[in-house]
Amino acid sequence: MIWRIQNHRLDLADRALIMGVLNVTVDSFSDGGKFADVECAVEHGLAMARDGADIIDLGGESTRPGAEPVSEEEEMRRVLPVVERLKAEGGGRKDESRVFPTFPILSIDTSKPTVAEAAISRGAGIINDVTGLRDDAMLDVARRTGAGVIAMHMQGTPRDMQRAPQYDDVLREVRAFFEKTFQRAVAAGLDPECLAFDPGIGFGKTTAHNLALLKNLAALRVAARPLVVGVSRKSFLGKIIGSEKMEDRAAATVALTALLRERGANVLRVHDVKPNADALRVAESLLTSSCLSF
Repeated sequence: MIWRIQNHRLDLADRALIMGVLNVTVDSFSDGGKFADVECAVEHGLAMARDGADIIDLGGESTRPGAEPVSEEEEMRRVLPVVERLKAEGGGRKDESRVFPTFPILSIDTSKPTVAEAAISRGAGIINDVTGLRDDAMLDVARRTGAGVIAMHMQGTPRDMQRAPQYDDVLREVRAFFEKTFQRAVAAGLDPECLAFDPGIGFGKTTAHNLALLKNLAALRVAARPLVVGVSRKSFLGKIIGSEKMEDRAAATVALTALLRERGANVLRVHDVKPNADALRVAESLLTSSCLSF
């Protein structure tokens, strides 16, 4: 289970990664505006690194249901100073306990090729594209930069994706999208080891769709590519536990982090890094150790 990120080849067979969410937006669903200031964003990114994040996923445009798009210029104004600061402040610090040899790798959460290329040129190593590499220009950026790429499945757009999502067979259709995306990316010259896939939990899916995908996660894997999953704080958790309070979704997220590792997840995208990193490491101790001794 190799994931190539520029000059690094990460072996994810026995150790999954924690991706910390860093939204520098004013309208994200759970923390919009909290880290819009550069200093606050950098401080939070460094804190997530200390708490065990392997990846920091930086986004400057909200993809919550109903979100309005922002311009390329505004998105770059939000994210690029944070990428530069995090790269400068953390890039030389080694941590042998992590898969990546220095500061957790930076990921740019964007669907805009221009934003992705600018972030990569300033030190990001991963492109997290919620539109699933549908744009040929994004494929070209990924190919030329050697970045790791996450292609996510989404039905519709953030503006309309949750109005009335429908599938004949959600598992079959999401897997078919992954297969088609993989074939198209490789045909365009992208190194297949650079690709990872995300089923897009909550992106054009009902609670039933989300649960079907999570229950059968391993069946979505295409060409031995890593699976990235983000369930953190999402509304379907509140529906399951019967609470509309955001803070009540934290424990449910941790529970799924541990369970989804066993189901085949290789990267877990979360807001609360430390409890999820702890849960992941405990789950992996059971999955990878034939005899435990402490």
